[in-house]
Amino acid sequence: MGRTIYGIAMESVGYETDYVIKGFLDDDLCALDGFPNYPPIIGKICDYRPQEGDVFACSVGGAIRKKIINSFLDKGASFVNIIHETARLRTNVKIGMGNLICPFVSIGADSVLGDYNMIQPFTTIGHDVHIGNFNRFDTHVTCVGGVRVENEADIYTSAVLNHGVVVEDCAHVGACSFVIRKVKAGTTVFGVPAKKLD
Repeated sequence: MGRTIYGIAMESVGYETDYVIKGFLDDDLCALDGFPNYPPIIGKICDYRPQEGDVFACSVGGAIRKKIINSFLDKGASFVNIIHETARLRTNVKIGMGNLICPFVSIGADSVLGDYNMIQPFTTIGHDVHIGNFNRFDTHVTCVGGVRVENEADIYTSAVLNHGVVVEDCAHVGACSFVIRKVKAGTTVFGVPAKKLD
């Protein structure tokens, strides 16, 4: 995913004015072997100490994402929003820090995003949607108006969250699901309509 985010970052708002790309951090120092045309791996995630002027973006998904980000915050790191130039943010959208907003994402009027969310390509977030922190939205997800997604949720490919649905902390919505009611904290739902998996 880091190689993908590299390409997105070069096509994003602020590239070469607010930030340039110094390199990758990866605990596997050979992770780019066989992949030409990328900047170098400049250190391990576990060892790197932020330098003056460094800003970071995190391409890691899953539960480890929060752990990595928090470990860097504890070292005094700053995270930048990566917002692709094709993304469309409508009137009064508010965005926290460290978010990744990929190509062709649409975020509706008066929506609010917290920190460290990953919004993958072609996702549509309707008007008045509230999104917390550390959430992952895969490609082609649709959040209709008034949806609320709390924290650390995973919304997988092509899921649809209907008007006013709430997805609580650490919940998971399966790919291609149609969600019409609250998804309780820590649960996984799947299907049309989406139902809790046992």
